[in-house]
Amino acid sequence: MLRLKVLVSAVPLIAVAVVARFEFLPSPLPCIAIGADTLQIASAPWHADLHVSFTDDPKLATVRVAVSDRAETADFAVIDDVDDTDDSACRSTAATQFVAISAERSGSAPVIYLSHDDGPSDYRIFVHSTRLSEQDAAALVVSARSDHPRLAAASL
Repeated sequence: MLRLKVLVSAVPLIAVAVVARFEFLPSPLPCIAIGADTLQIASAPWHADLHVSFTDDPKLATVRVAVSDRAETADFAVIDDVDDTDDSACRSTAATQFVAISAERSGSAPVIYLSHDDGPSDYRIFVHSTRLSEQDAAALVVSARSDHPRLAAASL
């Protein structure tokens, strides 16, 4: 009888934990549009086409991304302090590629060293955003680099 009481009392807790994992009103995920292509941060790692990871050791990195203090000095800048955003810029389509940020290095996936100094870097980014973190921006830029090395047409 005690086992049944424990089971009955645990079921609501499990249900609350499962419901807490789902968003009732999902917010748009960070993305960039590059010409007709779109790269978007994946909502789940198994949903991703591309994977990246981050390291604190520059010797382990395959790509170095420096965070710039000014948009003028960056290769890629994200500024979203405008009131009217273009929701169609990153519309998900069948061609959208999803990027997952992995906690561990996996296979040939890029390993990013994100720094705030002026040392050597493959890319320089500037991020002034309420929706996109520096890590998200770096992951998207590095994922886009194989097909679009200069990111000239990138926009939010």
